[in-house]
Amino acid sequence: MHYYSIALLASPLEPLTYHSLKPIKLLRLVQIPLKSTLKRGLVLKELEKPSYETQEIAELSDLLFSQEQVVIAKFIANYYFSSLGEALALFTPFDKTLTCKEKSLECKKEILLSKPQMEALAFIKKHPISLLFGDTGSGKTEIYMSYFYALTNKGGRALFLLPEISLTPQMQMRFEEHFGSSFVLWHSKMTKKQKEKSLEKIRSGEAMIIAGPRSALFLPIENLAIIVVDEEHDDSYKSSSRPRYHARDVAIYMGNKLGIPVVLGSATPSLSSYVKFPHFRLKGGFYKSQKEFFYEPRREELSPLFDKVVRENCEQKRQGILFIPTRANFKYMICDSCGYTLECPFCSVGMSLHVKSNALKCHYCNYMEPIPKICPKCHSGMLENSRLGTAEAMEYFQKNQPELRVLQFDRDTITTQNKLKKALKSFNDGEVDLLVGTQMLSKGHDYHDVTLALIMGLDNMLQLPDYRAREKTLALLIQIAGRAGRRDNAKVIVQSFHQHFFSRYVEDFDSFLEDEKKVRLNLYPPYKKLARILFAHAKKDKAQEAMHTMLEKIRQYSEVEIVGSGASAIERIANKYRFQILLRADKSTSLLRVIQASKNPLAQVDMDPVEFS
Repeated sequence: MHYYSIALLASPLEPLTYHSLKPIKLLRLVQIPLKSTLKRGLVLKELEKPSYETQEIAELSDLLFSQEQVVIAKFIANYYFSSLGEALALFTPFDKTLTCKEKSLECKKEILLSKPQMEALAFIKKHPISLLFGDTGSGKTEIYMSYFYALTNKGGRALFLLPEISLTPQMQMRFEEHFGSSFVLWHSKMTKKQKEKSLEKIRSGEAMIIAGPRSALFLPIENLAIIVVDEEHDDSYKSSSRPRYHARDVAIYMGNKLGIPVVLGSATPSLSSYVKFPHFRLKGGFYKSQKEFFYEPRREELSPLFDKVVRENCEQKRQGILFIPTRANFKYMICDSCGYTLECPFCSVGMSLHVKSNALKCHYCNYMEPIPKICPKCHSGMLENSRLGTAEAMEYFQKNQPELRVLQFDRDTITTQNKLKKALKSFNDGEVDLLVGTQMLSKGHDYHDVTLALIMGLDNMLQLPDYRAREKTLALLIQIAGRAGRRDNAKVIVQSFHQHFFSRYVEDFDSFLEDEKKVRLNLYPPYKKLARILFAHAKKDKAQEAMHTMLEKIRQYSEVEIVGSGASAIERIANKYRFQILLRADKSTSLLRVIQASKNPLAQVDMDPVEFS
């Protein structure tokens, strides 16, 4: 009889012991009985016969994990406070029935680099971890492709990470144009059949270059030779559920463990990457057109100026983009008599108005209810709308400028990859005059003929209780402005009362990073490490009590500072009350040690948090 320690994939349980009549190779995937169901598990190690009875392993699989995958999973479990089973569930296993064939990459189209691009390539080749700080349109993608070609020619394979919504049709076309069938795409919006086809190409070695969002980091890629994390500043690399890992940081850890280079790229890099790693500054770009910035000191609304410039741009047969941070028609409904805001009954947030579906919707738990005629609290006041959304802007232009061809570009309308392709094609074919969207507008899409960019709502973002509010808001402005003026001169009009801040840095992100270093010194990352401890329970006093219990334990340790504690900014979500503790320390090891020693069963740990509300 053989006894094995087995980690249950996607389970918070610690590894369990099972037996087998035959010996099993370690790191093999198996099916094991747990209560009345079969679960997937990974064979970790062989054990001596335990003193208690064990169940038999039900089934062997042809799938297995590599030693490197398990090492990385253990790091994720330890650093991000998850079980090993939860960390292992991130990974796609190897298939022992398939042998990875060696293949050399054929470049179908020559990649031509300018002198600055060649200097940038030489720089990143010299460093194990480097940051390519390149302006929008400076040709970062060509540099990555040249590096991929050099490494894959020697039998290596390349992984190109990018934010989920940046998996644009244009990016796919560029890679396929150069590398043909050696390039494979991986993302959550693919069908099961498409995923199986891509996975077969990855496991067999036919795929030499793999591109995808953070989940692509865990694919079974043999002979991995380089990882590129494009748009490294993007918060979508951070997982919002357990394990709460950051794909950029895990990629850097993987690079160190595998002994391969990791390249981070961005036009607006995070201060952390800018400070921690050697960088190459790639300025300018292929676009010789000029951009003019104008500021309108006004609250979030479709002003007469916006109306006028959109009309003029359309008359000149040119295209524009309008950024609004909010989906739906309006962000909130407020009573004009008693000031009551219509909140979700399960979350302590106002609900958004969706006229098309005649409903108020919570964007946190998806609860919906019909739009009331009068205030449900005072039963006399009329309900007014607050904070304009994309759908309302669409209706405004359809009513006031019916000749204008407008397209909505947000998560309410772009729900599949096909819809994304169709929308971008329609815009780039000149069938749309104005693209109205949320942050999706900023995510690496290539709009050919945009000569007008209208931006509203930045002041609300700038004033969020987040130490990175300035960095995130400025980066967003630069990214959206970067979509305009690619072929012809462009205007960028920003609604803001903070012109002094934006005008100072919008064309000089380098200066902002240098100034921001002084602001954060001795207070925030990259000079300090942060951890956010979350407590959630249907009973408010239970969540609060758990927080206070853990606080008392943490206070015994001097190497960790309690920055603050109390109810979360949004106190209730999905009918659970939420409390939090924010911790700060000089080193991650101090945070890990103190949290581990003080941890409460209700506590959820978010290391290196990017979200504070």
